[in-house]
Amino acid sequence: MSIIDFILVFFHLYVVGFCIYPAVLTVLLLFKSKRHVLKDVMVEEADYAVIVTAYEQVQLIPDVVNSILECSYSNFCIYVVADNCDISSLVFEDPRVYVLRPEMVLANNIRSHFYAIQNFKRNHDRITIIDSDNIVDPEYFRELNRYFDAGFDAVQGVRKAKNLNSELACLDEAGDIYYRYIDRFLLFKVGSSASLAGSGMAFSTQLYVTALGGQVISGAGFDKLLQYQLVDSETRIAFAKNAVVYDTKTSKSKQLVEQRARWINTWFKYASWGAKMMASSVFYRSWNKFIFSIMLLRPPLFLLFLFAFMIAIVDVIYYPEFLLLLVFAGILFLFVFFRSLFFFTADKSIYRALISIPKFVLLQIFALVNAKRANKLSVATRHDRTNAI
Repeated sequence: MSIIDFILVFFHLYVVGFCIYPAVLTVLLLFKSKRHVLKDVMVEEADYAVIVTAYEQVQLIPDVVNSILECSYSNFCIYVVADNCDISSLVFEDPRVYVLRPEMVLANNIRSHFYAIQNFKRNHDRITIIDSDNIVDPEYFRELNRYFDAGFDAVQGVRKAKNLNSELACLDEAGDIYYRYIDRFLLFKVGSSASLAGSGMAFSTQLYVTALGGQVISGAGFDKLLQYQLVDSETRIAFAKNAVVYDTKTSKSKQLVEQRARWINTWFKYASWGAKMMASSVFYRSWNKFIFSIMLLRPPLFLLFLFAFMIAIVDVIYYPEFLLLLVFAGILFLFVFFRSLFFFTADKSIYRALISIPKFVLLQIFALVNAKRANKLSVATRHDRTNAI
């Protein structure tokens, strides 16, 4: 076998492997599903610190704060970290709301979170992270508590679209639903950890401080660092499918390219952690780490599509015997993809938008080209009230 043949065979196995990975998890669910006893009644409400971070824009802050205050839960304080913002309009009568404006520009999620921690008004049991464009479901805290009461110290909820006002927003939500099903629901159910989503997540305060205390990263990806630190220390991250925050989806092309450029930059930056964790999982015989490390190594979906397309062209010309294997893997992938949409009851507009997937992939190719200068393009995704509806 020539070196070129070896590379092509390896590339085939790489693409086919990640295409059938969701189906493998689905089969594992039948044999290794973890059941947890969840409690509906608490003797005492745990004390939460709700950290809401904003960078340069505060238009949506009143909405997210009011949604938190309207929750069917009372034992919390809200810390709004308004980084590089004009806070003159942020006036709240509820004494549980504290608006903090750092004297120096932080431009970093971890710094913002620890700025809030340093200004806590009391010792809170738990921390939950909420984005400035989110809306919190009234039962959010009670659903989180069911998993904490079952013994978990880290819980990821659901980020569900609050706007499906464009094809891009619908496709953004379709991708989110797929990752929600594979990387959170299935991973957690088969005994590993749910991946973190950046907001709508909660931790015991001590766990969060221990995991990220002293850590410094530039650009996006604090959630990637946090989940790596947690899983590497053998902490399982639970998935609370009924703890919902409503998230603003990208609805404009420029907005999508800038956001995905940061995300792609983050994947390339931290993909090596997957290999490191896989080696560690084998050495320590850790199922949690092993399954999670495969997820860390997987390329973004649009890259997987591109790789599959390129391999299909090569197969048609040179390796027609491999084409059947690729088609079979593609069918399995599509089966699980549509199963994820069905499982989370995707809106009909999302199904209609799937015809525009090629355009969505093309925009992400533009994002890939700009990945190296992602943090120069933007520090945070900008939303306004028109695309948050």
